[in-house]
Amino acid sequence: MEWTPRWIQDLERQLPIRSQFLVSGNIRDSFLTPLKDGQTLTLAPLIRSLWTSLSAQGYQLLLVYDPIDGIRPYPNEPGVVELATRLFDLKLQGGSMAASLETLTDIMKAVGSQREARCALVIDFASRLARQADHLDATEHRFFLAAQRLSLLATPTLIRSDVPDTVVGKPLFNPVVWLVNRAQDLPSWLTLDSARVASLIIGPPDYQTRQMAAGLLADLFDGFAQSTPDAQVRFKTSFADMTDGLNLSAMNDIARIAERQSIALRNVDEAVQCFKVGVTENPWKQHYLREKIATAQKFIEGRVRGQHRAISKTIDILMRSVMGLTGAQARGRGSRPRGVLFFAGPTGVGKTELAKTLTQLVFGDERAYIRFDMSEFAEEHAGARLLGAPPGYVGYDAGGELTNAVRAKPFSVILFDEIEKAHPRILDKFLQILEDGRLTDGRGDTTYFTESIIIFTSNLGIYVEDESGRRVQNVHPTDSQEVVETRVKGAIQDYFKFRISRPEILNRLGDNIVVFGFIAEAIAAQIMDGMLANVVARVSEEHRVQMVIPDAMRSKLLLECTRDMSNGGRGIGNCLESAFINPLSRALFLFPLNGRETLEVTDIVLDADGIVSVSLQ
Repeated sequence: MEWTPRWIQDLERQLPIRSQFLVSGNIRDSFLTPLKDGQTLTLAPLIRSLWTSLSAQGYQLLLVYDPIDGIRPYPNEPGVVELATRLFDLKLQGGSMAASLETLTDIMKAVGSQREARCALVIDFASRLARQADHLDATEHRFFLAAQRLSLLATPTLIRSDVPDTVVGKPLFNPVVWLVNRAQDLPSWLTLDSARVASLIIGPPDYQTRQMAAGLLADLFDGFAQSTPDAQVRFKTSFADMTDGLNLSAMNDIARIAERQSIALRNVDEAVQCFKVGVTENPWKQHYLREKIATAQKFIEGRVRGQHRAISKTIDILMRSVMGLTGAQARGRGSRPRGVLFFAGPTGVGKTELAKTLTQLVFGDERAYIRFDMSEFAEEHAGARLLGAPPGYVGYDAGGELTNAVRAKPFSVILFDEIEKAHPRILDKFLQILEDGRLTDGRGDTTYFTESIIIFTSNLGIYVEDESGRRVQNVHPTDSQEVVETRVKGAIQDYFKFRISRPEILNRLGDNIVVFGFIAEAIAAQIMDGMLANVVARVSEEHRVQMVIPDAMRSKLLLECTRDMSNGGRGIGNCLESAFINPLSRALFLFPLNGRETLEVTDIVLDADGIVSVSLQ
């Protein structure tokens, strides 16, 4: 039937020819399972789903073993318990019987040779039977060797009927079903070259299964009883789309969250978001954020000067994020990050400052952003720091710096500074983040980036290699914004397509590349004035003296610090430090400040030895 899980279908088909089944993968999930009427479906754990299938084929009981409780009959019904106790001489206490591996071996033999009733043995938590699958102790080795031998010697069972000399149904094995997290958790030789042991892997639920599960869970959402059939169809489609990559147990948990918080059927995305990031308040849906973004142009340009085009495009992308239209051109809703920006252009023109300003605008605190200097990840092995070491390696259980940070702050701006300096293999991980909005670390924990803004910064295209391999400047401060944008975007495409052969990353970025231009002279003067104001404020704060810088001295500094604008505002700051702040510090150190309330810079002189001095009065 269409609702039957694939692993159940495979098990049913192989019962006449397989004596043991190794079931791994998504074993702790829930599964679509029919109720007794055979028509109504419910979500049930694996053992119940397995029993529903086996009982339909004439099986009369299961014996379930786990290392903690031992052996228990399933289902826990008087007739089944009585039959299991009689057939296997169980000494039940509290519904189960403690059992060692030796006892379990005897039970395994008895199940395989049972001719009075069809039955099966389920060994739960089989991954924990041995401490190390490749280093078994003597007891563990004897147990698994006995299991291997029994898999080969077992024969299909024919059940006698009440009519003499007749049997019921076709011959089927009384199987042993091992439930393991991974197939390699058991000794590899147990299943090696064995035609009697089948390996069944339970994968995540497909779209159709999730859609059917959504229909079963719809009544837990507020307003289901009053909803129209069309609304219910839209709900099932949306719920299935948004839970791509999740299992049915997670869908059930999401529905329970919706029930407790009275989330409406049409707002299923809120329940999914709450489950994924663990936060009920969504800053993206607050009315105050829309009001702040409406006036964002002026606010941002007050901090990032001279980048009107870059700021306008950034605000457009931010508005798209707030309205929930990121990736709207795709057929499904998807789970992409709220926004993706690639800031490119010369150094010191405001790329990092704009990332901080966006953080301040959206989350109220510019320090709320998460920053990674990608020059620290130039080696391939450094990816273990960012994303977590693979399973089995030292430190894998600690997770990665990126995944841990996003789980702690799911609503954040994540800044990857100078992305071109990272190793290309590390860049590959961003494909999953940009497309699916999630990443799984070495511990197996999934981190969701669906509520984050991802920002990359890069200096690509400012310098390029000529025919002889020399590094030359590709754009200049005198170039127009159109020329800078064309050349920088061309260099970015060349880098991803041909230098590192990762065109798919460029494709994920789409039209979200924002190119910053060089700082114009008028803007340089404003930046200079702001920096001088900061110096004056610092002197007043440290020494309780009001320092005055005359226009003549300001003009002299402006001329000196804006000769070369290729390094942007940061270059102005560096020049100001050497041409003014250092000699000012020397002059203040020697100048008697006691009793002074004001201080004036009277001259700035460069002597024959290249030493700058500042005169004060």
